[in-house]
Amino acid sequence: MKTFSITSRIDAITGIPQRYLAAELPAPRSVKIELTSQCNYRCGFCAHRLRMKSRGEMDRAFYERVVGEMVDAGVEELGMFYIGESFMCEWLPEAIAFAKGRGMKYVFLTTNGSLASPKRVKACMQAGLDSLKFSMNNADEAQFKEIAAVKPKLFRDAIANLKAAWRVREEGGYPCGLYASSIQYDGEQQEKMLALVDEIRPFVDEHYWLPLYSMGSQSTQREEELGYRPIAGNQGRVGALREPLPCWSAFTEGHITHDGKLSACCFDAGDKWVMADLAQVPFLEGWNSPSFVALRRAHLKKDVTGTICESCVAYQ
Repeated sequence: MKTFSITSRIDAITGIPQRYLAAELPAPRSVKIELTSQCNYRCGFCAHRLRMKSRGEMDRAFYERVVGEMVDAGVEELGMFYIGESFMCEWLPEAIAFAKGRGMKYVFLTTNGSLASPKRVKACMQAGLDSLKFSMNNADEAQFKEIAAVKPKLFRDAIANLKAAWRVREEGGYPCGLYASSIQYDGEQQEKMLALVDEIRPFVDEHYWLPLYSMGSQSTQREEELGYRPIAGNQGRVGALREPLPCWSAFTEGHITHDGKLSACCFDAGDKWVMADLAQVPFLEGWNSPSFVALRRAHLKKDVTGTICESCVAYQ
């Protein structure tokens, strides 16, 4: 099965190309869109659990309109997720099929895996999904219960679903890459994680490690309780970490919330980094809104003092 290297694609986004080192930009190569803001986990390192905004599902007519605008503007890659867990959206396969039919070249999805049943995964692969990545961030049920704060059964479900996804792909011959990522912890936690990765590695095309992000410094209290030491900003994956400024998230990837807000941040669980309301303006106009242009100028100067990005980049 020929698949794409997921780390190569990640590195192409986090390493800002020269033509994107500007305040006003062409359409990003990649966009993540939030079909639903719901998630069945309450992970301590994720700001989603704080419920800083109302939860909901994207309007399908809006979805189709904005996907069309993005394709026409030059967006090539669409992530069917943002802050929420997209397998909670019943029309996820239809959303994938529409994006592929409208001309999106590469459609990808990240999941916590607990709801990615073989039936649901097969429907997504049949719809044209190009990449499915499982976020496997807990080593055992005890750690899962502490960090994800939900029933340990979901931990076992996620592992079983990952292995089943491999069988679904191989039996159906679907050209969908299967991947997994894990947070790189410290000490004993990391030793336990290595055993989990050894178990799942035969069932994915590629596994990679991620640093523990600060989620825009929105989860500091719970992080301190759990003993976490996140890094500033979003510096990409372990092995290809980027400088926090300028942050690639504001230059090479768009982020659209379930209610149509275009955010400058990949961690925006509370509309803190909203640059435009795409229910009111077309995608490309929002991508180069006055507030977005001003924020990028600050990033290019590597001085975000006084901007909404200050606390994230300064986070220790």
